[in-house]
Amino acid sequence: MSYEGEFYPESRFGGYTHIDGTVAFYSRVNALLSPSSVVLDVGCGRGRYLEDPVPFRRDLRILKGKAGRVIGMDVDPAARENPCIDAFIPILGETWSLADGSIDLIVCDNVLEHLAEPAALFREANRVLRPGGVLCLRTPNAWNYIAVLARLIPNRFHARVTARVQAARQAQDVFPTLYRCNTLKRIARQLKAHGFKEHVLYGYEAEPSYLSFNRFAYWLGVLHQKVAPGIFKATLVGFARKPQSHT
Repeated sequence: MSYEGEFYPESRFGGYTHIDGTVAFYSRVNALLSPSSVVLDVGCGRGRYLEDPVPFRRDLRILKGKAGRVIGMDVDPAARENPCIDAFIPILGETWSLADGSIDLIVCDNVLEHLAEPAALFREANRVLRPGGVLCLRTPNAWNYIAVLARLIPNRFHARVTARVQAARQAQDVFPTLYRCNTLKRIARQLKAHGFKEHVLYGYEAEPSYLSFNRFAYWLGVLHQKVAPGIFKATLVGFARKPQSHT
């Protein structure tokens, strides 16, 4: 059951809330695109977002057709079948099979929390981006209550628990979480260490969709969304630009 319409009545007009995290993140991603952009979607998945019943939000997430080329990368070979990418490259290690300076925009959405070596992502992102290219990040905040609870539950049980709170989420779309770089300070440190001098990072709190299983739990989530300081916001969002030159 969804309590979205009750607590966020504006969602009755268009299907999404005024704080929808996907709308907020991908609106900015879309603003950074040009018809000639080469986009790299790290952790592209199978394209599960095509099942989104909200057309406006679904269309924001689809970058194919808005950019010159969309390249998808994933550790899951099934992501090759994602219809929203033009090409697929499997992630086989810490080094990406892409040429230096070949990418205009990188999208890394809900991937950082799964990485054993987060520094490799920032290093490779800087390497493959063209001067002036942008890295777009969205990842759970390790200090948020959802992430804290997730760390208390062994990874082998995550698929079962996720199925209870997110009925539409399939088991093959649930991956182990490590949270090794999921605070604002840690991300900022990695960005600076790997040459991203210009960046912005902030906490973001959308509607508590994970708590839709119970009205009281959802209400508590709404309260947290309204009053929690940035350090405890559910999601961390970042945009970083590679310098035009090394001078």
